[in-house]
Order: sequence, then structure tokens, then C-alpha cells
Amino acid sequence: MVQNRLGRFRRLTAALVLFVLMSGVSLVGAQDEPLKVIATYSILGDIVQNIAGDNIELTVLVGPDGDSHVYEPTPQDAIALAEADVIFENGLEFETWLDDLYESSGSTATRIVVSDGIEPLALEEHDDEHEGEEAHEDEHEHEEEAHEEEDHEHGEFDPHVWHDPNNSIVMVESIRDALAAADPTNTVAYEANAEAYITELEAVDDYIREQVATIPEANRILVTSHDTFGYFADAYGFEVMPVLASLSTEAADPSAGEIAELVTEIEASSVPAIFTENISNPALVEQVASEAGVIVAPALYTDALGQPGTPGETFLGMLRYNIDTITEALQ
Repeated sequence: MVQNRLGRFRRLTAALVLFVLMSGVSLVGAQDEPLKVIATYSILGDIVQNIAGDNIELTVLVGPDGDSHVYEPTPQDAIALAEADVIFENGLEFETWLDDLYESSGSTATRIVVSDGIEPLALEEHDDEHEGEEAHEDEHEHEEEAHEEEDHEHGEFDPHVWHDPNNSIVMVESIRDALAAADPTNTVAYEANAEAYITELEAVDDYIREQVATIPEANRILVTSHDTFGYFADAYGFEVMPVLASLSTEAADPSAGEIAELVTEIEASSVPAIFTENISNPALVEQVASEAGVIVAPALYTDALGQPGTPGETFLGMLRYNIDTITEALQ
């Protein structure tokens, strides 16, 4: 009888193994599958990867040199969202296309807004910082009217929180906690990676302050092609004049009259250099700079990382490159 029972047990075991092999079901528990994670843009993706290490399968929707403001999702993006466990997004209406993509994909992934916990700057706060200059205010008011649709797309608050490394620390903590909640087995790794990355962000903050101290106070003005440096300016004592916003990827090419207005405004600012970015129209910026008699600094990395092999291929590298470029141009 014992032998009969043993025989039946062995036959059942063999049948179970055969079923597993034929059905493709893994004998390893589901928790050993890597967490499938989405990051909406390249800067956020790099931060997530540094915190997660090899414990996740990461998909970044808007890649290097990509402009999230004008991004058009693909069918592959919808598939990636449908299969994802966690989605990390910036929030503050930076990804205006994400809600529709999430709904249409049928995704049930947990959405984590990494800007939660950061005090947002209202766009008008740093638009109106320098209202003492009547001429500049009049010009800026004209610009706001000309680009009303662009302002609407940006929403009420400035979404570019990452340009202040202290805000990025808040983002790291949010990412760490969300990964640990979704994948408790690797909590220790997420916590250790986050601590190390925060230390690096603090070092970058110190480095930026050291570099800024070498720039004459009168020259701490950023004339930019996109209103992306509000948090940077607020943290490090700069004035931002996004007078070149009509040259960004979000706007149609300006008329001859608009270009003349830009030239006049730049000349009035007495800045030694103006700044373009890795997602702007460099040809038009060069034209405006030539007519205004100022130099165009090397492009800054703003809403996206650079391609592999460039100084901006990582977020930490991007921050250091940007301040080095700004410091050299404004001496």
C-alpha cells in the first residue's frame, strides 16, 4: 500500500512538472520578476534608474533631446503603460498628454507624481519678478498675449522643478518610497541607492553655489529661449528673462517684427550672452543674437538629457555642465 501511494505521488509530481514545462509557468515566484516601471521623460528616467539599479525594467517615454511639451505618444507607449506596474511622472501639467494615454491604454499601474511635496512656483511669480522695468514689462505683456496658447499648455505652475537640486532630493525620496512599496524585497537597495544619490545632489548644489559666487551680480541674468529656469533662479539669485520663448519648439516661427522686438529687449538688458537649449531652434537664436550684438552660449540642457556621450547624458552631468556654461558666459 505504501508503495502504491508512493507511486501515485511520483506520478502526480511528474505530471505537475510536465504541466509546468508545457505551459511555460515559472517555478519562480512572481515577486522575482523585475518591476516594470515607466518614467515619462529622460531626466526623470535617469533619476529612477539610479535609485532602482538593476531591480526594475525601465521604459522612458520621452528620450534624450526630446521635448515633453510637444510630445505625441505612440502605440508602443500605450502598450508599455498597459504592462507597467508603476509610472513616475513629473506632474504640474508637464505631461499634458499623459492622462489620455493612461486612459486609452487601459493601464492599472500606480501613478507617482514626483513633484508632490515641492512648493511650486506660479508662472506669473517669476514672470513678474522684475516689474520695475516698465519697458520690459510692456514687452513681456505683449509676449504673453502672443503666446496665450503656450501659457495654457504649461498650466498655472512652473513644472521645471528639477533645476534646483534640492527639489530633486524630494523627487528621489518619492521615487525611493514608491519603489519600496511596490517591491518590498529590494527596499534596502532602494534606500541605499537613494542615500548615495542624495549625497551627490547635495555636492552638486554646493558646486553650483561656488560657481555662482564667481559671476558678477549685475550679470546674473538668464536670457533664455524657454521659461525653464524659474526654480534655478529662485535658488541661486538669478533674474530670468525668457524673451526668446517665441523661438522654442512650442511656438511658430516669429515674424520680422517680433524678431526686432526681441533684439531691442536683449539690447536693453545689457547681458553679455543669451542661452539656447537642447530642444530649441538654434538658427533663429543665432540670428537674434547677431542682430543684438551678443554671443550665444553653448546650448543648455533643460527639459531633457543629452544623447549618450555628451556632457548632459546624465542628470548630475547635466547640472554641472549647465552651471559651468552659465558661469563662463556671464563673466
